[in-house]
Amino acid sequence: MQIAYQYILKGIVVMILATMLFSCQNGLNEARKFETDKASPQTVGEGVNLFYTDSGNVRANLRSPRMLDFTNQEFPYREFPDGVEVDFFNEEKEKTTIVADYGIVYNQTNLIDLQGNVKIVTSDSTILNAEQLYWDQDRSWVFSDVEYDIQMNNGAVNDGEGFDANENFDKFISRSNVGVQFIDESEK
Repeated sequence: MQIAYQYILKGIVVMILATMLFSCQNGLNEARKFETDKASPQTVGEGVNLFYTDSGNVRANLRSPRMLDFTNQEFPYREFPDGVEVDFFNEEKEKTTIVADYGIVYNQTNLIDLQGNVKIVTSDSTILNAEQLYWDQDRSWVFSDVEYDIQMNNGAVNDGEGFDANENFDKFISRSNVGVQFIDESEK
């Protein structure tokens, strides 16, 4: 009787261990599935209000209703699907504002893609409107291949398709445009 009892006890222990082993395997598979789910952002921010400071001075303030952080991707990026607004402050604390319906920042290339009702108002009152705009942060260069309109601080107005400019807009190259320009002849 004692031998039968030992076999029953060993059988129960083996079944419990087998159950634990297989239940852990299923949990491990679920964990691995979650770990490799790269289509989902690693974090989601709601009501984002970020400040970038340098030496105690605010240099930029980014606001967005929602930020999706995909920096877990092979080509990492941050996405602002519900719009973004950024204020930049120069050394004299003058403000330039950028607003767009959608934005995406690519970490490896430092390229920013802004789309939908993009509007830039510079500290010297230059106003640019476009449906899409790229900003290369490494080169301090702004460009677009779509229609735009710009009103310079001297009153010059341009409507065109495609442009390249430095981020201060004091070098502005339009690919195709119609507008009114003011030429200072004293600079000849």
